[in-house]
Amino acid sequence: MRMKIKKFHQKSDPRTESGNRGESAKKRGPVSNAFAALGPGLITGAADDDPSGISTYSVAGAAYGYATLWIALLTFPLMSAVQLMCARLGMVTGSGLGAAVRNNYPRWVLWGACSILVIANVINIGADLGGMAEATQLVTGIRPIFWIPFYVLLILALLFWSSYKSIARIFKWLTLSLFAYVLASFYAHPDWKAALAVTLVPHVEWSRGFLAVLVGILGTTISPYLFFWQAAEEVEEERAKGRTTLEQRQGATAEELKDARTDTLVGMFFSNLIMYFIILTTGATLHARGQTNIATAREAAEALRPLAGNGAYLLFTMGLIGTGMLGVPVLVGSSAYAVSEAAGWEGSMSDRPKKARAFYLVMTLAMALGLVLNYIGLNAVKMLFWSAVINGLLAPPLILLVILLTSNRKVMGEHVNSPILKYLGWITFAFMVAAAFGMLATS
Repeated sequence: MRMKIKKFHQKSDPRTESGNRGESAKKRGPVSNAFAALGPGLITGAADDDPSGISTYSVAGAAYGYATLWIALLTFPLMSAVQLMCARLGMVTGSGLGAAVRNNYPRWVLWGACSILVIANVINIGADLGGMAEATQLVTGIRPIFWIPFYVLLILALLFWSSYKSIARIFKWLTLSLFAYVLASFYAHPDWKAALAVTLVPHVEWSRGFLAVLVGILGTTISPYLFFWQAAEEVEEERAKGRTTLEQRQGATAEELKDARTDTLVGMFFSNLIMYFIILTTGATLHARGQTNIATAREAAEALRPLAGNGAYLLFTMGLIGTGMLGVPVLVGSSAYAVSEAAGWEGSMSDRPKKARAFYLVMTLAMALGLVLNYIGLNAVKMLFWSAVINGLLAPPLILLVILLTSNRKVMGEHVNSPILKYLGWITFAFMVAAAFGMLATS
């Protein structure tokens, strides 16, 4: 039986926190204040547009033009609902998704969920590292085989030797790299009238290719690793405020939940906005010129140069590297949180490696396995798209767990899902299951 959910406000001095916020707010402008107020939701949404996601959206735009733009309108509310459930779970229970599953379900459910996550994450890490290395080759001319270990060491150094506050700050600034894809779209000169028409009128083809792209988009947008990451980062935010024990973190005020909702909605809107502009850019250039058969974002970037000029090419390429620097740490971190929470180990990104050896060991192993995937003959470039499809197939059982946990009063107390949130969660689950079965049925 779970202990009573409550919140201890003596964990820190509210007057000090309020005073510091007031002084900082006076020094910043309204835009800076709004940006500073965003946190786990914004980072999670931006990390969703990793190299694997960019490749998937590029494949969709090249193969089907503007025809998949409508999916951004569909995934925004669905993605927001699932991620908001995860954020609320972390805030109310004071622990991550892995710990919530451990406390409420049998071991086979717990380790089954963690296995699904780790398998999908390792493939995604390998694909993203390969995509970043390929993109860097386009800029430098140096072969990817040298860049992959460079990025592995760089990211591990960031995770091992930076504080959580520093990492969160870096991640927030890295989200700005995604605007490269918005700017690139203007170099592509899309047909805005045609794009708007297909955005508002859904188009579906009953073919293996289209359904694979649909599952890929859903999988890279509503991804398993984001569920664990969002809940864990809400807990990290609590720790950063001095709430170091589980009892201090349990529960949430109405104001805290409102702030989390705003943060999450902004992050998910941002994620889907970038998806929309990547599909728009590749649809306006590659598909319009008959280059419908691309496999990766690198191919999309190379093809953009003669069609949209060096500006679009460089923006697309540099954006790919920036999103990789954001996405890979999130993949690695979510693996460590999930396994550590499932095993009951102490450890978080707020701890130093000596204090949380097991946590950082999982990070290292996940990164090492992703590195190995790029050197055993697998085509890491093609993995970028197929890792998204795998995520689309593996996400539904995890979404089911999230819905059940956040609808359970023993877990959430008075903060169980609202009817709207619950209905959106079940619609997300049903839609992803239907898309997965549709793809398998047409294979």
